[in-house]
Amino acid sequence: MDERLRNAPCSFLSLDHEGYILEVNATFLIDMGYEQTEIMGQHIEYISPLAVKMMFHSYFYPNITLYGHVKELFIKLRKKNGDDIPFMLSARRFPHEANYRIDMVLLPMHKRMEYETELRKTKSLVEQTLVDLEKINREIQQKQETLEMINDELVKVSNTDHLTGLTNRKYLHECLKDVILRFWEGGDVFSLLIIDIDHFKQVNDCFGHPMGDRVLVKVADTLRACAPEEAIVTRYGGEEFVVLLPASLEEEAIALAERMKLAVAETEWEVIKSLTISIGVATFTNRDDHSTIIEKADQALYFSKKNGRNRTTHFNHIF
Repeated sequence: MDERLRNAPCSFLSLDHEGYILEVNATFLIDMGYEQTEIMGQHIEYISPLAVKMMFHSYFYPNITLYGHVKELFIKLRKKNGDDIPFMLSARRFPHEANYRIDMVLLPMHKRMEYETELRKTKSLVEQTLVDLEKINREIQQKQETLEMINDELVKVSNTDHLTGLTNRKYLHECLKDVILRFWEGGDVFSLLIIDIDHFKQVNDCFGHPMGDRVLVKVADTLRACAPEEAIVTRYGGEEFVVLLPASLEEEAIALAERMKLAVAETEWEVIKSLTISIGVATFTNRDDHSTIIEKADQALYFSKKNGRNRTTHFNHIF
């Protein structure tokens, strides 16, 4: 957890798919009066009053499962000293390994509730209370904007390769599910490129890993510059990249692969004399699924590397 999120002006929790607490920020610990060792690994219902437990089962769990998010849900959580503290909860679910995680952001609401109680009890203080309430609403709006920024940053970080700035493997597989669905619903054919830097191990061995990292970044920038706007350019792992091309037939995918191959070959590489890439291409058919399209492109890549490298091969041209 980075420093901004740890000390954000709102509480943050991350749960596993069963509701057990995996992460909390310092703001939450301060608000609730717990030490980190006391709360980690506990179920969220451990700090929930009975009414909130019922709300989790009747509203929160069904909605987070169905829609992937819950916004502005009013709940109370039980502090270590036994007091209940009100929060406004927003949550988002995202895939994690074989299951998923749930990130929660909680805005403390006790100040607003105190002012609302005062309004009901003291009519003579209505005008002043309304001024105070407006101020609190502005604070809540500011915190909500901060929350949205944090949520956006969390999504961006979880989908981005930190070295190259490209999307990562997790995001690619999410996009792949979407284009497969569009294929079956509307017949939108798409293609996929797997790209491998030729002899990349020699770059690391001869020039060191810092130079290897610079090469990866420059290759990533080159591929991104060649790709059309709708393409998903991903660092798949190590020196391997994947380009997902929505609404792209075989000929279009091969043409793009050739442009990328030529662009890398013509790029200046500092102390490295030259650098090339090998590419495997596959186009989705009604006999394919999530796994086979990747396997086909990988087989085509293997054919390119086995037959001299610095070349493009479409799966349909292997046999």
